[in-house]
Amino acid sequence: MSTATRDVAESHGMARRRDRRFAAKALASPYSGTTILLVALVVYFAASSSEFLETSNILVILGAAAAIGIVAIGQTFVVVSGGFDLSVSGTAPLAAVVFGKIANEGSGIVPALIVALAVGAAVGLVNGLMISRAGFNPLIATLGTASITGGLAFVVSKGLTVIYEDRATGFLAERSIGEIPNQVWVLLIVACLTFIVLRYTTFGRSLYSLGGNWEASWLAGMRVNLLSTSVYVICGVTAALGGIVIASQLLAADGQLASNYALLSIAAVILGGGSLTGGEGGVVGTVIGVLALGVLTNGMALLHVSSFYQEMATGGVLLLAVGLGRIRQLVNVA
Repeated sequence: MSTATRDVAESHGMARRRDRRFAAKALASPYSGTTILLVALVVYFAASSSEFLETSNILVILGAAAAIGIVAIGQTFVVVSGGFDLSVSGTAPLAAVVFGKIANEGSGIVPALIVALAVGAAVGLVNGLMISRAGFNPLIATLGTASITGGLAFVVSKGLTVIYEDRATGFLAERSIGEIPNQVWVLLIVACLTFIVLRYTTFGRSLYSLGGNWEASWLAGMRVNLLSTSVYVICGVTAALGGIVIASQLLAADGQLASNYALLSIAAVILGGGSLTGGEGGVVGTVIGVLALGVLTNGMALLHVSSFYQEMATGGVLLLAVGLGRIRQLVNVA
């Protein structure tokens, strides 16, 4: 073999090794698979429906994603710390009903908002204390509070739909800067604050440590019970805010509002690179996961796909996310 031929072969070999390293690095990224999925969904639905890329439809996707996005960001705190919260599906409607009831009494929007968020914080505090202090399993604890809070929403509303009589209660659904709905700006603010907290604060780094190894965190002197309780309080507040956001869009609330938010919020976090074993995940991946779910739902609706199949697709995407997470683990180990 001539020297020139050998040089060409070595060059091709180095290029292949470089490509493999790049592919492995991309695959190991916590939300690379979800980003690819999001792009693929956008391309497919854009090719299938002329309405998909219209500005009005994009705003619809963002508006619909805002409420679940806010809830999913709170869920991110819990998942990173090694838990999960199913009670968001009860906290959201309860807070929305309380908000509407107080606002309808003429107490004002701000007091109603404060009380509703306090309700969410109280639910989160109960969850946190049961899990961190009493040693309850997160599945049992949050499933129980989901049933209780969901039932309370029906009790408070007397089994009826609470109509928001004050039009000002729809302020979150109104459009402001750039014709973008206010709830999208709320999502952006919550996401930015969460990014800063998880990335640059001792509290955020402690959550990753707690989720990665609880015992080691305890031995290192971390206040693990306080940390565990605090993430459920945060999740309770974001669940309440998410419920208010969606009710603000509808100008109404009832006990069935956001009944699937537990599944959707956990799915978004897992899609974004989170792990139910804890220690992984982040707000950037969660937002990408929320957008992927929002695009999927919106695109299927534009194509007039039955809602039953939409539910099946969401479940399929969740299973795909778990599979991608497993592949990432194998790549990282290798």
